[in-house]
Amino acid sequence: SQVLEMFDHAYSNYMEHAYPADELMPLTCRGRVRGQEPSRGDVDDALGKFSLTLIDTLDTLVVLNKTKEFEEAVKKVIKDVNLDNDIVVSVFETNIRVLGGLLGGHSVAIMLKEKGEYMQWYNGELLHMAKELGYKLLPAFNTTSGLPYPRVNLKFGVRHPEARTGTETDTCTACAGTLILEFAALSRFTGTSIFEEYARKALDFIWEKRQRSSNLVGVTINIHTGDWVRKDSGVGAGIDSYYEYLLKAYVLLGDDSFLERFNTHYDAIMRYISQPPLLLDVHIHKPMLNARTWMDSLLAFFPGLQVLKGDIRPAIETHEMLYQVIKKHNFLPEAFTTDFRVHWAQHPLRPEFAESTYFLYKATGDPYYLEVGKTLIENLNKYARVPCGFAAMKDVRTGSHEDRMDSFFLAEMFKYLYLLFADKEDMIFDIEDYIFTTEAHLLPLWLSTTNQTISKKNISTEYTELDDSNFDWTCPNTQILFPNDPMFAQSIREPLKNVVDKSCPRGISRAEESLGSGPKPPLRARDFMASNPEHLEILKKMGVSLIHLKDGRVQLVQHAVQAASSLDAEDGLRFMQEMIELSSQQQKEQQLPPRAVQIVSHPFFGRVVLTAGPAQFGMDLSKHKAGTRGFVATIKPYNGCSEITNPEAVKEKIALMQRGQCMFAEKARNIQKAGAIGGIVIDDNEGSSSDTAPLFQMAGDGKNTDDITIPMLFLFNKEGNIILDAIREYEAVEVLLSDKAKDRDLEMENMDQKSSENDSHKPNSKEAPSESQDAGAVSEEPDGGGESSAVGDPDPLSPASADSASVSRADEDPHSPGPAEASAPEPACTPEDSQPQEQNTQTESNSKAHWDSKVQPMESILADWNEDIEAFEMMEKDEL
Repeated sequence: SQVLEMFDHAYSNYMEHAYPADELMPLTCRGRVRGQEPSRGDVDDALGKFSLTLIDTLDTLVVLNKTKEFEEAVKKVIKDVNLDNDIVVSVFETNIRVLGGLLGGHSVAIMLKEKGEYMQWYNGELLHMAKELGYKLLPAFNTTSGLPYPRVNLKFGVRHPEARTGTETDTCTACAGTLILEFAALSRFTGTSIFEEYARKALDFIWEKRQRSSNLVGVTINIHTGDWVRKDSGVGAGIDSYYEYLLKAYVLLGDDSFLERFNTHYDAIMRYISQPPLLLDVHIHKPMLNARTWMDSLLAFFPGLQVLKGDIRPAIETHEMLYQVIKKHNFLPEAFTTDFRVHWAQHPLRPEFAESTYFLYKATGDPYYLEVGKTLIENLNKYARVPCGFAAMKDVRTGSHEDRMDSFFLAEMFKYLYLLFADKEDMIFDIEDYIFTTEAHLLPLWLSTTNQTISKKNISTEYTELDDSNFDWTCPNTQILFPNDPMFAQSIREPLKNVVDKSCPRGISRAEESLGSGPKPPLRARDFMASNPEHLEILKKMGVSLIHLKDGRVQLVQHAVQAASSLDAEDGLRFMQEMIELSSQQQKEQQLPPRAVQIVSHPFFGRVVLTAGPAQFGMDLSKHKAGTRGFVATIKPYNGCSEITNPEAVKEKIALMQRGQCMFAEKARNIQKAGAIGGIVIDDNEGSSSDTAPLFQMAGDGKNTDDITIPMLFLFNKEGNIILDAIREYEAVEVLLSDKAKDRDLEMENMDQKSSENDSHKPNSKEAPSESQDAGAVSEEPDGGGESSAVGDPDPLSPASADSASVSRADEDPHSPGPAEASAPEPACTPEDSQPQEQNTQTESNSKAHWDSKVQPMESILADWNEDIEAFEMMEKDEL
């Protein structure tokens, strides 16, 4: 019942505030319309002005037994959605979300019609729309390889003069290899074989281009030549659903060649990539060599796939490791290092971990996984729930939000959470009759015997003979997989319970295994000492030269040809990669982490958290865990560059001021003299946002700043306007300045209500658990006329500089980088991998649904908050 209430909160807010827009912006209570909001880069390629969230949610409504709502939603899709828009969209995203959503909706619609109560009027309209969309995607396959272009114009295709696409040369493996389920289902439903043929051709090409010695595939491939562009290989972003669709294509279509291919890849994954409980990327040509020292959150789907495969022990191990990371950070960061520090701090409410939790519970029956599910529900309600839906996390360390609720949150998260707790009698159909696509859409298994496409097996390809008895268990059977022992899964989890809190012990390397126990383990960068003769001898053996520079530093250079052996050369390359990342981390440790401004007064109750830039002077909020709490007041003059003329309004309050015309430290001294207990500087650059700019760090004035004792934080223009708008609509606004957002529970709400009534200005003494984290902040020096800017290290080629300055261009991700973020992010084709813009609340009346932005008046938002509070109170009474 709690999952249903949460779904209703998200779905009703989308329909009320966003539809027919593609997605809901839950902080500003309006729809995200492509072209009307600042571009978020490639992530916006999922938006096609086709009511994405509604289509993506269709079969979720039926799984949650909301058949009346489903019938209404189908009618809206048929009546309102236009698929002939002049807009460039991602082939991958449109396939899994829109085509998959239409096919999933059609699958459950015909099931309901057969039952005789609902959808009696339905005549295949969703399938007709799916076929129309399928034909619009086909021009993308017009390549010599058969691999599709990554993008297509819905109206003009690819090579048309007005298409504005068709010049790309690369695509990711998952982008080209995650088509077979939807395209084959479309062919089987309609009897039109061309869709399945095109998807099979793309899969055949990727299989032929695998690295033959390792049987691994790279992350990105040239769609014309078939050359691997990125030659690292893993099970996360860029490759993930390619493996998933090989196994599921066998289940849905019954073609043995797909199972044989999957088994061949799976053997390579377990041989090279799996380092229990970790899954680390390797080089396809040198699979003994790790390609990076961090993991991305998309690999959380893999334990679920291993359950479907029947290999349960490593699934339990990896899932438990991920759960420990979640318990530390409340959510799974987009990327984290092998020692479980945050690498990319955002979390867009991804469902992959919930998916694996569901499959593990179905396979083991272990109630432990129900407790895991309850933790996910609790964290979503506590940290992500906002009055108009659920907001993505901008930074799991501070608890700040993004104005973003992706369609996959409704399509997948609630589906898996509901199924995790549902009994058989809670379902109106048998879920075992369907297979889940990567977007959790339902395709019926009876398609395997309908309108089969006759295809010749690729007889030129020899499949590797694999000695693995697990391959006989394609679909797991708990009676076979487990002894009659309810403690079986727990015995596997137990050794991993403290893996995140402790340093992960280094196991024997694959190179050592191949050589036996004789040789010493390779030298690690963290252990290296330039004064150690033994270390210098090891470097020489690895082909690494050490050069002493005049300024006292040392420079390392590797020449693989000078190594004693090819194995030593691999160790040398790994050592150099570790040293580069270690150097980057050390530079970032000198920078201050982001801070949080949390609006805690009625009716916000801490649910709005803004990412703030720190100051190099004043109170160090990381050493004052309670933070500084007080009501805000606008100072006069607003720039804070002279004596404050309204000290009575500022005394014992947190002062708001505008950036510019003088040094930050001067502003701080002026408001401190006027009696302020803290200060917030708001950027004067109209439209600036922490989503599109590196984190701003306020520098001192070059003098001693020990006299400044109050905390000072910096907000970009859009974040600052959220507070200013709140003041205009609701005069008394209280905020908490802290290093990390505090827990937002009912006790805090009650305390806030009393505080608001009594006009109390006492700081909140309540502390929240906090982890000490490093951050890749961007330092900016004095404000106003003397203002200059330096990004990270003054050296423009330093790791900190490269990361901070270029991440929004290289990754299309305007997220401010987190700790240890020196590596290049994933390619643009990675599904759902960017961050949105936070927008200011405005007042605008709309008499009907249209594509313009919908904005809700503050009074209505407050009413929603009150409803939200009542819902939480009811949930607490029910002990949910």
